[in-house]
Amino acid sequence: MSRPLILGSSSPYRRELLGRLQLPFSVVVPDVDESAQPGEPPAQLAQRLALAKAQAVALQHPQALVIGSDQVAELNGQALGKPGSHERARAQLQAMSDQSVCFHTAVALCCLDSGYSASALAQVRVQFRMLQDDEIERYLLAEQPYDCAGSAKSEGLGIALLERIESDDPTALIGLPLIHTARLLRGAGVLLP
Repeated sequence: MSRPLILGSSSPYRRELLGRLQLPFSVVVPDVDESAQPGEPPAQLAQRLALAKAQAVALQHPQALVIGSDQVAELNGQALGKPGSHERARAQLQAMSDQSVCFHTAVALCCLDSGYSASALAQVRVQFRMLQDDEIERYLLAEQPYDCAGSAKSEGLGIALLERIESDDPTALIGLPLIHTARLLRGAGVLLP
């Protein structure tokens, strides 16, 4: 029996990425509190939220394979969330100037009916250039990345803010690690090209 595939996410970036696998899927926005628990490390936060998103949607659709994903940027041991505003994005980019930032991108896949549950974590190390305040301002006005962890879109103009990206899954930085996602789907019996 072929199970429906659902992406449990409100992210247009994840929707676009999953579409690259050329599988039919629907999207359901999970109702999950994304607050960090006291003392929770950024990588653990990403993993917990990815699984919580998948499980929340799976409760509504127990026969489906549900993908949940979350990304948390980490600077000097501290989690950086989505800035949500121009001022917070400016502060994030100023803090990340000439720094190495780790982006933890977790993906989880579960199906309540079959009992399948698996997850993976991709980590991307990004080295930011020394950024001047005027170029930060120009970038923010041009791209308005207020819904992106770390305030920069590597798939767009944000690439100009970077020195280098180190990753074993290049799509992880955009928000869904497709290499890991494909592995989890194959593990659940989904046929991929």
